[in-house]
Amino acid sequence: MKISELIERLGRTVFEAPFGANAQAIGESPEVAEIRIAVLDEVKKKIQRAGGQALFPYNVVRIRIRATADEGAVFERDFFRRFFEEEVRKGLSKEACRFPEDMRVEIRATSEEGKWLRIETLAEDIAPPSDEVSRARRTARLVVAAGTANKAEIPLQKTRINIGRLIDVYKAEGLSRRNDLAFAEDNPINRTVSREHAHIVHDKKTGEYRLFNDRWYKRADKGENNCGLWIIRDGMGQEVHRDTRGTRLLPGDEIHLGKAVIKFQTK
Repeated sequence: MKISELIERLGRTVFEAPFGANAQAIGESPEVAEIRIAVLDEVKKKIQRAGGQALFPYNVVRIRIRATADEGAVFERDFFRRFFEEEVRKGLSKEACRFPEDMRVEIRATSEEGKWLRIETLAEDIAPPSDEVSRARRTARLVVAAGTANKAEIPLQKTRINIGRLIDVYKAEGLSRRNDLAFAEDNPINRTVSREHAHIVHDKKTGEYRLFNDRWYKRADKGENNCGLWIIRDGMGQEVHRDTRGTRLLPGDEIHLGKAVIKFQTK
């Protein structure tokens, strides 16, 4: 029997148990049951807690597996992808965990040296229709929903919009930044906003608006929900950490800066 036939036959039967005596027949190929356990363990580690609810904010679970060309072609078939996707969805449901409706599993075979199995979780953007991009470019605005800012709402007419605690931010050298939307009034919600908290950049080529985290925090704190900036989209929370790419905003997104909340809207 060919390796591909053996793997596919086993895949259509149990999956829950190791290959056992059949393991030698497929050489160095990993056991499907072992992959399944590794995937579910990694997914469980990425579950977040927000408002007493369990959330899995990632819409892509990517399985990278080291395999020969023959074995890799089998693992990349839609049959295995559907199996692991079903297992992930069942595992999250068992944990009473909410997850994106468009969550999917991808399987990538590789011949590169290193670990034979790697599991990645990603929150990938879905490109909006061109008419939605055009509409957002013309009418995008921010509306303050929690906290007291210098403006109740602000149209996004500039390439860059700064958001923070003060209007003018000074350092030893002098004025370093001016915030377009500032939460300067002294109250409990505004105190959770940093002086240089975030900024939004408009990409004229794509029409996208991207949110960037400007706060300074220790890298070790990333796993402790200390980034201080996240968005709520379709009831799901997504942290926005400091990086050079930012996070694309979609109409209806809630931007949380500590306890202050602003909404990204289009007309």
